[in-house]
Amino acid sequence: MSDDTTHFGFEKVKTTDKARRVADVFHSVAAKYDIMNDLMSGGVHRIWKRFTIEMSAARPKQKILDIAGGTGDLSYQFSRIVGPEGLVVLADINDSMLSVGRDRLTDRGVAGNIEYCQADAQYLPFPDNTFDCITIAFGLRNVTDKDLALRSMFRVLKPGGRLLVLEFSKPTNPVMEKMYDQYSFKILPFMGKVITNDADSYRYLAESIRMHPDQETLLSMLEDAGFSDCEYHNMTSGVVALHKGLKP
Repeated sequence: MSDDTTHFGFEKVKTTDKARRVADVFHSVAAKYDIMNDLMSGGVHRIWKRFTIEMSAARPKQKILDIAGGTGDLSYQFSRIVGPEGLVVLADINDSMLSVGRDRLTDRGVAGNIEYCQADAQYLPFPDNTFDCITIAFGLRNVTDKDLALRSMFRVLKPGGRLLVLEFSKPTNPVMEKMYDQYSFKILPFMGKVITNDADSYRYLAESIRMHPDQETLLSMLEDAGFSDCEYHNMTSGVVALHKGLKP
């Protein structure tokens, strides 16, 4: 694939068009995003995110960046951990998702130690060595240049800080993989049509998962970006993986 083309799901598109196409998807699904997450995963996404919080080793007074933070599931938990002397930045490239996240966290009484930032993961608008921890949950697969984004995350992490990438991955069980394919390409678009009146966006989400690097490839990408002590943990038979890397 040439430098001026990339994948949008299974479709080949101009690199300059991908961000707009992804933005259209999330503008469309933002209002019903949380409902669909619960329905799509049977609520299991909450367990995946809880494990991410545990692996973050977040502590009071820390600064944490939640990239592609969407409706704020992780940011809410981090705000409780870092306390009034800490800071959580909920960042998302999509203003519709950011708006839903801001409203949702405000309704839950979160204030004082959280900021909101519309930002592209490839070009994070923060000084070097700013954050103790960075998370990106179900967002990396939508980034046009993942290597560039990982280097950007590395730059804004403090030495000793950690990156956590929670993302759909490649199932390790052949039976699970077959069931997952049937679910992704038959049931998921149908649910999207019924709940959000948008089957195409959920068809794209299923395709984007298949185009995302597998566990070992993403591990190598973290190492190439400069991270050390890289590892990953499969969950739900590899349907989801949590990758971790430290900044030396």
